[in-house]
Amino acid sequence: MEEDILTTLKLLIIGESSVGKSSLLLRFTDDKFDPELGSTIGVDFKVKSITSDGNNVKLAIWDTAGQERFRTLTPSYYRGAQGVILVYDVTRRETFKRLENWLNELETYCTKNNIVKMLVGNKIDKSDRELDRNEGLQFARKHAMLFIEASAKTRDGVQCAFEEVVEKIIQTPGLWATETPQRGVRLAEAASIQQGSCSGYCLLI
Repeated sequence: MEEDILTTLKLLIIGESSVGKSSLLLRFTDDKFDPELGSTIGVDFKVKSITSDGNNVKLAIWDTAGQERFRTLTPSYYRGAQGVILVYDVTRRETFKRLENWLNELETYCTKNNIVKMLVGNKIDKSDRELDRNEGLQFARKHAMLFIEASAKTRDGVQCAFEEVVEKIIQTPGLWATETPQRGVRLAEAASIQQGSCSGYCLLI
């Protein structure tokens, strides 16, 4: 029911072209994998409701194009975002090297200083990986990001990536409390909030 929704959160998925951003989103929202899924043109948008810490939360998830020619479309989509999932392809080192550029863009256009950031190393189902988990973990630690490796194809880590971002946002009321009028919905007791149990998840503050 709409009146039971604690808040609506805006999440972004960013990263280089063909790292699997749209596939991660499709797996999370529809539990599907399409190997023929083409590159996003401009921006895609999906809505999904989930339960986090006993609270119903609606997610508005923006999947942005990674191609340079669409960069001018992106700034307005950063506005008001409470969480961002930054994706690279573990089989393509160049997508990892460009993460700094994406973080710089995020810092330039994001309107919330304490936005929750999750780094996702995608396509771990492939055998020709060029980056090991440690490299992603070190980068995430350096930039105070959450981190997980995932595969949209096999489902590994996908649900966890989104859920952990939402959980961290809910634990940071300053990110969302003023976005929605009070409806008498209370947060779950703080004592019940536990660190994510997903394998490969790492909370870095």
